[in-house]
Amino acid sequence: MVNISELPLQFLSSRSSDRLLQPLWDYLNFYHLPLISSPFLPVLLAFSSYFFFSLPFAALDILGPKVPLFHKYKIQPYRRPTLGMMAKTFMTAAYNHLIFVIPAVTIGMFLLPPPVLPQIAPTVYEVLIDGLAVLLVFDTQYYIWHVVHHKNPQLYRWVHAIHHEYISPFSWSTEHLSIPELMTVGLWSNLDPILLKCHPFSTWCVTVFSIWMSVEDHIGYDLPWALNHLVPFGLLGGAPAHDMHHQKSSSNYAPFFSHWDRICGTAVLLEKKTVKKL
Repeated sequence: MVNISELPLQFLSSRSSDRLLQPLWDYLNFYHLPLISSPFLPVLLAFSSYFFFSLPFAALDILGPKVPLFHKYKIQPYRRPTLGMMAKTFMTAAYNHLIFVIPAVTIGMFLLPPPVLPQIAPTVYEVLIDGLAVLLVFDTQYYIWHVVHHKNPQLYRWVHAIHHEYISPFSWSTEHLSIPELMTVGLWSNLDPILLKCHPFSTWCVTVFSIWMSVEDHIGYDLPWALNHLVPFGLLGGAPAHDMHHQKSSSNYAPFFSHWDRICGTAVLLEKKTVKKL
């Protein structure tokens, strides 16, 4: 049993804090400090989020027409991923993390100073603003990178083509990436919050949320309760936009938002159920 006299003062006083997240932050610092200070935490959050967010949509793809409530929203109903395709894309993601990401993080442990976690938790407002800022910056970075790699045949062939192996995306294909693309995305995902001076808690939240958005973009279902329908004014592209990108690769380059595609004239609306059966 924990002796209450041994608890840090900030942990005991968190109940009186005017910051809603302070009790949670104190709890994490006191009971799970080795985990939250580990450089492997972002990798764990990202890969586990990808895995668990993809599972339910993989089940929908396997069941197909047996679940008409969801299957009617399938964007390309005649193109269903096989178990082999699912296994291949998941194993690509797992291989990339085991062989490249984890060793890179391990090397970074010896080159970079250990993180110093703040004692004060962020406000909910700060989490939301930090998250939005990170998503907007990443969206801009990836839009430019994406256009360049589609316009340059050599870059497309050697770096980005693997992600376009399937015309009809599915949840596991979210991280079906080449090593250069994965490492570029990983660099931005880790560097952007640092440059924007985000609180670590904000960074973890936006990591999980961005993985959800990425998986949702690739599910191949135009669900009426998806984020692109819940957020007004068509600000998010969602699965319809990214599915169209896989059908017509000269369109819809942005990963999350729609403003860059609209500004640059690369936005193309989804052509529903026009793909013929293979």
